[in-house]
Parts: sequence; structure tokens; C-alpha cells
Amino acid sequence: MSTALRQRLALLLMAASGFAGLGYQIVWTQQSALWLGHESAAVLAVVAAFFGGLGLGALALGSRIEASPRPVRWYVGCELVIAAWSLLLAVLMAPVADGLLGLVGVQPSPAWQWTVAFTGTFLLLLPATAAMGATLPAMERLAAEAQREGRSIAALYAANTLGAVAGVLAAAFWLVPELGLIRTAMVCAGLNLLCAVGSVWAFGRAVAGVKTAAEGSASTREAPETTGTLPHRALATRDTAGSSGSNATLVRLAATGLLGIGYEVLVVRVLSQVAEDTVYTFALLLAVYLVGTAIGAALWQRGAFSVNASTNTERTRDRLLGALAAACLIGTASLWGAEWLRDSAQHSFGMGGAGAGMWGALAAEVIVAFAAFALPTVVMGALFSQLTTEAHRAGVSFGRALGVNTLAAAAAPLVFGVLLVPALGAKFTLLLVASGYLALAVVSSWRRPIVWLPAAATAALAFGAPPLAFVDLPEGGKVMIYREGVMGAVSVVEDAAGVSRLRINNRQQEGSSATMLVDGRQALLPLMLHPQPQRALFLGLGTGITAATAAQDPTIRVDAVELLPEVIETSPHFTQVFGEADGEPVPRLNLMAGDARRHVRASRERYDVIVSDNFHPARSGSGSLYTVEHFGAVRERLAPSGVFCQWLPLHQLDLTTLRSIVRSFRVAFPQGMAILASNSLETPVIGLVGRADGARFDVTALRTRLAASQLPQGLASYGIDDEYALLGSIVAGPKSLAAFAGDAALNTDDHPVVAYLAPRITYAPDSLPRDRLVELLAQLTVSPDEAIADASEAPASTRLAAYWTARQRFIEVGRAVRPSGDAAAMLAQVREPLLDVLRISADFRPAYDPLLRMAMAVGRSDPQAARSLLGELDRLAPARGEAAQGLRQLAAATP
Repeated sequence: MSTALRQRLALLLMAASGFAGLGYQIVWTQQSALWLGHESAAVLAVVAAFFGGLGLGALALGSRIEASPRPVRWYVGCELVIAAWSLLLAVLMAPVADGLLGLVGVQPSPAWQWTVAFTGTFLLLLPATAAMGATLPAMERLAAEAQREGRSIAALYAANTLGAVAGVLAAAFWLVPELGLIRTAMVCAGLNLLCAVGSVWAFGRAVAGVKTAAEGSASTREAPETTGTLPHRALATRDTAGSSGSNATLVRLAATGLLGIGYEVLVVRVLSQVAEDTVYTFALLLAVYLVGTAIGAALWQRGAFSVNASTNTERTRDRLLGALAAACLIGTASLWGAEWLRDSAQHSFGMGGAGAGMWGALAAEVIVAFAAFALPTVVMGALFSQLTTEAHRAGVSFGRALGVNTLAAAAAPLVFGVLLVPALGAKFTLLLVASGYLALAVVSSWRRPIVWLPAAATAALAFGAPPLAFVDLPEGGKVMIYREGVMGAVSVVEDAAGVSRLRINNRQQEGSSATMLVDGRQALLPLMLHPQPQRALFLGLGTGITAATAAQDPTIRVDAVELLPEVIETSPHFTQVFGEADGEPVPRLNLMAGDARRHVRASRERYDVIVSDNFHPARSGSGSLYTVEHFGAVRERLAPSGVFCQWLPLHQLDLTTLRSIVRSFRVAFPQGMAILASNSLETPVIGLVGRADGARFDVTALRTRLAASQLPQGLASYGIDDEYALLGSIVAGPKSLAAFAGDAALNTDDHPVVAYLAPRITYAPDSLPRDRLVELLAQLTVSPDEAIADASEAPASTRLAAYWTARQRFIEVGRAVRPSGDAAAMLAQVREPLLDVLRISADFRPAYDPLLRMAMAVGRSDPQAARSLLGELDRLAPARGEAAQGLRQLAAATP
């Protein structure tokens, strides 16, 4: 086999190995998050474990590979270890994760949680990650020995990185959505096996019996250097700089590893406030970052960054450091225009059809990422190649150089994401990255423009640029609260009308002061469906109104788990409406910062009612709260007659994704039903309700439950006047839910289909929420015998069935209504349709109340029309009394 062919095979093997490596990272990150949760410790633990293992493998094995007479055996062994351990993890991950979850506990101290998360994940992945860290040094040695005339680190690094790009994109857009996590890992293991076989075929004979680095021949020692290559013998000799030169180079490698991944962490963090923050967003951002570094290494290989080739490496290095500082400043500056760039790109791509719209939105995210990452990552790839070459000249093996660089990179998420961003903010932390690169070059090059120009620009941005905080303000609005935490930015914005809205990363609205009654209703509906609840658990906090409403009942103890501590900090701004002083906690409400899924699996408490917030299914990590396994864990936490309610934001869901969630829910709650949170057409919210005992509801018991409520604010203000209003929220029985779900794909821990389906409607809405609601209700049915235990009681069954029919008609009427500020014009639109609804069911207050208000509003201008309407209301619903009282008031006011 020719040398050229072997070199091409080496590049191909490195690309395949890189593909598998990043495929594993995607798989193991998602698998680990299932037991670690999505707290900062969890996210950082996987990154640190992966990078730490790579670095440790390169450091521990690199020198042995360099001294080995048969490096092919090392490479084959590493690929086989990776494949074998990944297959073993498919079996071990779940039981080991359960053990670690129990070790962490329900409410661990931060120190204990971080210790278990980092140590457990590191050890769990170590055999594979350490072997991965040794593959690049092993292949570099193989390629050099087979070539026998020089070695090229940059080309192998570029091939490995481009393969990683393909692995990231394939895993996110094809492998995981189609095959699931375990089978994706098996595909990657197959690639490792092919790499092992391919290396034996390509290099088994070519390097058999070759001399080690320490035994290099004279011809090798005297081989001339060329741009981007280094004679193999240089590894065994030191240049005139001696150990001080090698130490300085290792310091630069460590610093650049830390700064490079730090820049990635910071940019991804900032762009999460601009992009949609889905699984596709992260994959695209990582792909752009990796492409840039691969291009940089390839350009360096061709001598694009060299100054006088091999005669002035110091000047080349300093020029690269100065250029990288400048590139980081340019990338940082682009972030201030990221929203404009995104909107312009989306407009230019056109967002007409659903498919075109999604791909256009994804392309816009790529362009935004390109603006921030392109220049910095290209220079990063070149700088890494330059520094590894300098390390070789100083007698440092490639494995050691790679290990130092990677171990330092493992610390970047902790240093920049956890420590610096909350303390300094994103802007100053990003400027600190640029300053770090300048500091590495300033000793010998501070007088050169390549250093002082970026330094001046850094100072200008520090003093003159606004913070990198994205908060959309309505006209006349103001920011009431802004918190930049480890995992996201949380803001409370008040508009000109005094309505406050809670937002996470500026993209996700978590509730507002204008929806407090509806938010409270999401607590009370499931609570009132339980005959005598004493303990309730709320998964997700939002504004805090839902959980705080439940805590107003003195007979109920309420726990609430919220992932973001900053959300907990902002909740008093909304819950002060309950009479608590601003900043004071709500009595009987126990707030816990933590991952909801991890809490449910780790806890051994039993709850009468568990209510899960309407998590945006497309946001990173939220899909795991809609899996078969999570719903099963929730059922385990219910008391024998306990009630679980999973709220779902239909305004953020397409029906295909909803079907998968419903089918997954029914695995744990086969007798479950669906309820409607309110009659809103703009932000419809559906609830999936299941009882631990699978029993139907008792009308008499619910009537007693409502009468015994000790809520300070009456239930009627939340639209729960009686048992018919409560049970009337049901929109689907078990049979209807089963038919709706059909054979939709189950959302499981191994096959997280929701995370990959849900973003489609986020990127490219194909219908209005009101249209999806009407379409959904047309497919759902419920009968009294499915919902209530005493369905044989004719009056109750008849009234309930009429209520459900009236609600269906009411929503259809609302779909055609066009809001108007004129009461008379509005009344003309809805008078007869709403009266028809009341003719179906006099119990249906959502039709009665607006007609009553409009009648009183037009009473002064058109008393006759008001009397006519009030009279009709009194005739249709005489038990209400409000219409009769309105007639008396109107008579008293009319001469």
C-alpha cells in the first residue's frame, strides 16, 4: 500500500473516530441528564467528565504510545475499548444511574451533589473517554511511522474534528430521532470496530518492526522540516529553550484550552437568549464551532499563518494570539446585533411553508453562530496546531500536549459558566477571554499593533458597550427584575398597563400577572378532584401563582420544585397579591431549587396531588418530563387515591407531538382523562389527569369537597362554581384518549421523540393555537360513565353531558368572534350564539357571565336592549339570580 493511500486512510479513520466520539457525547449527555437532572452540576459534570477523560487518556497513554514499537496495537486497543465500554454502558447505565441517584438524595447539599455528580459521571465514562483521548496521539504516531519522513498533527486534528461535526449533526438530525440513544451508541461502536480493523489493514505491516522515537535513524533525524510538519526525531530531542521552553508551551496550551472552551460556553449562553434553545440549536452551534477549528488546523497545515516558515515560530505564535484576541472581540461584538441578524436572515430565507420555515429558521441560527464563532474558531484551530508543534520541538509528546490542553478545557464550564458569568456578566467575561489571549502574547509583542489594537478595542467595549442582556421591552415598559444565573437569564418586565411578565432567556414566557386566575385554576382543578388532599407537589414554579394558590388552603402542605433558583427569587413579585410582603415567602409553601425529574425519582414521599407545570416541550431538557419513565415515577409518588395532572401548552405543541405525550402518559395511567384549563383560544392549555387507583370521580364526594374548601378567595372567582363546572373541564375519557394517541411513538428515555418533534412548530408554526384546539376537541369525546362513578344517576349525567356539549359550542363561537372595544358591537356579535350555548346548558357560566357584563354595560345607552337580554338570561338560568338583580338595578336607574 502506498504512503499516500495510508495517509488518506489515516485521515478517514480519524474522521470516523471523531464521528463516533461526538456521537457518544450526545448520547451520554442525554443519558446522564436523566439521573443527574438539569441543574448546573449535572450539565457541567458531563462536560467535565468527557473532557477530563480525554485529557487523562492523552496524558497517561501518550508517552507509552510514543515509546511503543507497535503503535498500531495501541490504536486498535483504544478503539476496541471504546466500542466495548459503550456497549457495556447500554446495560450498566440505568442500574448505575439509579444507584448514584440514591446516593445524591432528594435535597443534597451543593458540595455533596457536585461531588457525586462529577465523580460518578467521570468514573462511569472514564474507560471510554480515556481511550478516546489516546486515539489521536496513536494515529498521529502511526501516520508518522508509515510516512517515515515527517508527521502532520494538524491534518489529523482537522480530519478528526470534521468527523466530529458529522457526528454531531447526524446524531441530532437523524440517528437519535430515528434509532434512539442506545442504538445510536451501537452505531458509533460499529464505527470504532471498523476503525480498529481498518488500522490493522492499513498499518499493521507498514509499521511492524519500525524503530521507536528513541531509536530513530539518522535519516529521520536529518529530515528537513516543512511548513506544518515536524520530523519524528524532534520528539526525542530538545531545542535550546530546554525545559523552560516546554513548560512555557504547556502553560500556553492549558491557557488556550481553558479560554477556547470558555468562549464557546459564553457564546452559547448568550445565544440561548436569541436562538430557540432546542436540541437542534445546540447541535448547530457546536457544529459551527468545530468546523471553524478544523478549517483553522487545515489552513495552518498549508502555511497560511506562518511567518518566515520555520525560522520565526515565536512571531507566528504571538501573531496568532493577537489575531485570536481580535477575532474574539469581533465575535463578541456580533452578539449585540444577533437579534437583528437572526431576523434579517429569516426574512431573506422566507418563512412561507412549514418545512421551508423550519429550515429557514435553522439556517438563520447557523448564520448567527457563524458570526460569533467563525473567525475565533479558525484562529483557535491554527493556534492549537502551532502550539503542539512548538511542544514537539521542546521535546513534549503530542499526547502530553493534547492532555494538558484538554484537561484545562474541562475546567472551562465551571470557571466561566458557574463562577464568572454570575459575578461579572456575559459581556465582561467575554472580554476577559480576549484579554487572556492578549496576556499570553504581551510579554514579547506588546508594542506590535496585533496586540495593542485588540487591547484598545477591549477597553472601548468594556467602558462603552451595553451589557449583553436581551430583554424585549414593550412600548412604555420597564425591567422590574433581571437575574443572570448559572443556567439562564431570568427577567420580569412590566408593560405600560402594569402587567408583569416572567421570562427565561427572553424567549420563554412563564406567566404574567394578567393570568393569575387562570394560573390559580391550574392548581385548584386537580386539587378539587381529590376528596381530601393533605400534601401536594408542584413540579415547576413559573410565577409561583399556581403553587401559592394551593398553599392558601390551610389544610394542605405544598412542596414546589423549580430548576432555576432565579425563578424562585422572582416569585414574590407575583405572589405578593396574596397579602404577603414583597420578598417574603408564602406560608405553607416549601420551595426547593432542583430538577423536577430527579426530585421525583429520588424522593420517597407520597403525595395526594402532584401537578406538573406546562413545560415548553421544545426547550432543552423539557422533553424528559414527558417520558414513559417519568410518568411511571410520578405514579410511584402518589398516595393510593392520589391525583396527577400534567399540564400541556397546546399553544406550543403540534398534535403529532401531543399524541406521543398522551400515549406515553397512558402507559402509567391507562384510565387517565384530559381536562381543559380554561376556555382561552390564544393560549389553550390541556391537562392529562390520572388517578393512582384508576377510579372514576364521585359527584357527591366532589360536591362535599367543594363545600368544604377553606380557600380564602372563593372558588367561584376561579370559575369553579360547583361540581358541574369542575367535572365540566373534562374533554376526553380514557377511550377517546387511547383513540387519539393511536400508535404514536412512545416518548421514552432511550427514544426521546418529543425533544426532536416539538421544535418543528416552534421554528415554523403551521396553525393558530385556536385552530389546533378546535381540531383537537373535534377528535375527543367523553361520556358520563367514563368520568363519574355514579353515572346511573340520570340528573347528574344529563346535566354533565349538556355542560360538555355547551363548552364545545362555546369554543366554536369564540373562534369566530372578533374583539371590539364597543360594547354594543360586541354584544351584536355574541348575543344569539351565547344564548344558544345557555339553551344547551344553563350551568355553563362562561356564556352567562360575559352576556351579563355586556348587558349592564349597554344599559345606559340602550336600556331596552339590556332589559331584553337580562330577561332572557333570567329565563334560561333562573337559579343564578344575577340577571334578575340586574333588571332591578336597571329599573331603579331608569326614569
